[in-house]
Amino acid sequence: NFQLFQDKGWLVQDAKENYYIYAQTMNGKTQYGLVVGAYVDDYLNGVIKKHELTRRDKEEDRMKHVRATNANMEPVFFAYPDNEVLDNLINRYAATEPEYDFIAPIDGFRHQFWVISDPADMQAITAEFAKMPSLYIADGHHRSAAAALVGAEKARQNPNHRGDEEYNYFMAVCFQASQLTILDYNRVVKDLNGLTADEFLKALSVDFVVEDKGHWFSLVAKPGTFDDADPIGVLDVDISSRLILDKILGIKDLRSDKRIDFVGGLRGLDELKRRVDSGEMRIALALYPVSMKQIMDIADSGKIMPPKATWFEPKLRSGLVVHKLS
Repeated sequence: NFQLFQDKGWLVQDAKENYYIYAQTMNGKTQYGLVVGAYVDDYLNGVIKKHELTRRDKEEDRMKHVRATNANMEPVFFAYPDNEVLDNLINRYAATEPEYDFIAPIDGFRHQFWVISDPADMQAITAEFAKMPSLYIADGHHRSAAAALVGAEKARQNPNHRGDEEYNYFMAVCFQASQLTILDYNRVVKDLNGLTADEFLKALSVDFVVEDKGHWFSLVAKPGTFDDADPIGVLDVDISSRLILDKILGIKDLRSDKRIDFVGGLRGLDELKRRVDSGEMRIALALYPVSMKQIMDIADSGKIMPPKATWFEPKLRSGLVVHKLS
């Protein structure tokens, strides 16, 4: 299909290298990203920072896709510290007519796209990114790993490798950290691990101040149950994992336990209520979302967040721009 799209002229290779601006609008809020080539060695050396673990089987699944198409079809989602020079440049383009402008029928989100071909603007973007000590993976840890690993694989296979070939780069959309929206990533559990509802609430009261709100209960972790100095230990996702899912419900591995499922915040609290009221699940945990600053602090500390901790919206669309590896 990728070859067909090129043969039909639906995807056309640009005559020269460009940067691009990709804007997404959700619920009246617009975020502007720069589409760039991220350096494979920066990923491998930790300049591009992670906050989640990846699974090798999922990496390999995505690596097959990159190998088969010899291209990056899906951009990865990066964040960078706010930058006034880049912000001013992006706003200047945003005041002009975009190359693409459409509302996706599946979710109603707006997507806009500009081409940056002016040499002075491209040089300015390159110079600003060169000053940044790090970039941060916001969403797409497996896609980032797969793209970088295929790039490194191609470098090993090329006896004449120079370091400037296209496979040394993979496609990323980089957003200013303050613009990004992170939604809550909630949990639903099938049973109470043999406890009655009263027994479960009593067990919760050991580590939490429990307040009855009608059909919901508010939980506030008691002093001493978490470390204020630990950037992960203060997160709802970590506190609930340690003190509720593991300690009370016996769920040790969030990645593999079949008793738990995860619900992205875009679906709202009504979806949590529906899954419990239907009898499919016994309880739902609604968690506060993680902030972008917390993600960057955790990545800077070299620590890894619990699984299923962040839910970013809107998602990047595949196919607006494609990066061929040769």
